[in-house]
Amino acid sequence: MVRPGSRQGFVMRASAILLSMGVLAGAVACNSGSQGKPDIVSGEARPPAATVSAVERGQYLVTTSGCNDCHTPFKLGPNGPEPDMALQLSGHPAALKVTERPTLPEPWVWAGTGSMTAFAGPWGISYAINLTPDEETGIGLWSEQVFVNALKTGRHMGVGRPIMPPMPWPWYSRMTDEDLKAIFAYLRTIPARKNQVPEAIVAPPPPATPPPTAPAAR
Repeated sequence: MVRPGSRQGFVMRASAILLSMGVLAGAVACNSGSQGKPDIVSGEARPPAATVSAVERGQYLVTTSGCNDCHTPFKLGPNGPEPDMALQLSGHPAALKVTERPTLPEPWVWAGTGSMTAFAGPWGISYAINLTPDEETGIGLWSEQVFVNALKTGRHMGVGRPIMPPMPWPWYSRMTDEDLKAIFAYLRTIPARKNQVPEAIVAPPPPATPPPTAPAAR
């Protein structure tokens, strides 16, 4: 048994204090900076998720979901093709006429223009639409619900012709209504750009295969 005032008791109490301080320092070190959290940059203050507005959420989704990959025309930059953000999300340039599908050898079945806004394949020719809030050539007259319906159903404006490849609407249809509404809210904030995208050219259905003929009687 160790007496309270003895040298051995003092040593034991001092060791316990130092051990507690070491555990506390280790806990602080493990929770500091970005260790174990690669999505957090050291020194960056992140607001709580609840404070992010619909527009901010929509901008994040548009940026990370590849919307600029097709709806923003590409230009040739110093390191190769890059989206021309001066024409952000304005769709296929009206001045770039693409009306015939190229003939491709097998196994190639589809092609895209260098602008990354027009695509040809068995479905016909599709053009990336103008997503800016221009009321004449963009989606400025669309309602929020029309936009959501289009992405949920895969039909132009939710009721028209099928949305054609390569638009990956089946994946976007899995977004929540709130995410799609956030995207729409952000699209309402970008500059309106007047650019009349041509209507899609839908390929005629392939000819029907004639039924097999019965063998001649012998």
